Amino acid sequence: MDRGRRIRSVVLAGVAGLGLVAALPGAAWAAGTAPRPVPTYRAADGAKRVEGRPSTADTAPLEIGTVHEDTIGPEERFYQLRLDATSDVYVSAVVRPPAGAKVGYGDGIEVEIISGAGTRCSGNARAGFGYDPVPVSAAAVRRVKEDGECQAAATYYAKVTRTAAKDSDRGRWPVELLVLREPALGGGSPTVAPSVWPSASPTLPGGASLARTGGTGFNDARALGTGVWRDDLRPGQTRYYRVPLDWGQQLGIGAEIAAARMTKEYGSASNGLTVSVYSPYRALVDSKATSYDGKQAGVTLPKTAPVAYENRFSDDAEMRGTRVAGWYYVAVTLGGKVGEFTEDAVPVPLTLRMDVLGTPGKAPAYRESLSAAGFGVDAADRAAAKEGLTGPEAAAAEDNRSVMRVVATGGFGAGTVLLLVLGGWILLSRRGDGAGRR
Repeated sequence: MDRGRRIRSVVLAGVAGLGLVAALPGAAWAAGTAPRPVPTYRAADGAKRVEGRPSTADTAPLEIGTVHEDTIGPEERFYQLRLDATSDVYVSAVVRPPAGAKVGYGDGIEVEIISGAGTRCSGNARAGFGYDPVPVSAAAVRRVKEDGECQAAATYYAKVTRTAAKDSDRGRWPVELLVLREPALGGGSPTVAPSVWPSASPTLPGGASLARTGGTGFNDARALGTGVWRDDLRPGQTRYYRVPLDWGQQLGIGAEIAAARMTKEYGSASNGLTVSVYSPYRALVDSKATSYDGKQAGVTLPKTAPVAYENRFSDDAEMRGTRVAGWYYVAVTLGGKVGEFTEDAVPVPLTLRMDVLGTPGKAPAYRESLSAAGFGVDAADRAAAKEGLTGPEAAAAEDNRSVMRVVATGGFGAGTVLLLVLGGWILLSRRGDGAGRR
């Protein structure tokens, strides 16, 4: 448990006897300095331990909607899935090399779904590391379609393969697994992908920037919306952000890295700045990189395809990635090689220019709740983006709002509530490690 959660637990325990919990202020997650060393990937709260097997025999099941944690070496790991005959299913794996691990372009991770008969279901995916030991994610898809493979309700298997060259780090690394099930549509559903989509480079916003500290991964990605945002990056670091995209909406994203403090007269990193966009089920939608020589550099990605159910039928991988509404993720990496010619411990200023284009459209007629399955965009998601909250912060804020509703209907005195809130502020102000700027 991190220190912020411990403090929150102390506050909760201190007021439990009163039958009351004070709302903790949003300012509890206020500004902090650039961390040293670079923070590691934050695992999901409550992640379930699971142990993959070298074959399909005696495999442990992966529960839909639950984040699982395992470790993986250069090997194959199998997990059991129980799938119905009507839902599209997504299995993602996020592998996290330790800081300083040696990786190469041939190294990576692949995710597949296979049937009990050994049929390889379509929709497997692979992700590579390049030269930086940063988290990478790949997601396999079981899509329900007429006359397709792997359509029956049955037991299936998720196969996760990590590849590593002989001279690469061959130790066991943490891997995070997530299975999401997208409910079926009621009645008729579209079966043809859009023929074209507006993919030109976006016109991104200007003006003053607002500080937002990105997260370490998918679980604590900082929520953003349209605007200009400021952060910092150190060589070898990846910052994560999340953006709610509703049906019919597109994302325009650009990143600029400012000049660094040089330790050599000249230097260059071919993939010095990389910007990647991931789907709500953690599959790569698009990625672009540029070189960096310690001076100003920038990357602008083409606009994503408008989010549409029928995108899943496209032959274009980037269009297929925007097949469902929900939280999309942006990962920005400053290449580790940049540290060879700049002051590694000094963060480099990062500016993100973001635009969410389009008016939210009508959602398809799903048979079940899309939000309960982990997809979709609602008012709470839009509020989190406006306030710049991470997932854990948004959950805590909702808990606090629930408590205050209890307070409002329970007849507690305003003075008691104020004292409890002030006590929470004092405790949180003593934190030695801030959760980041917003």
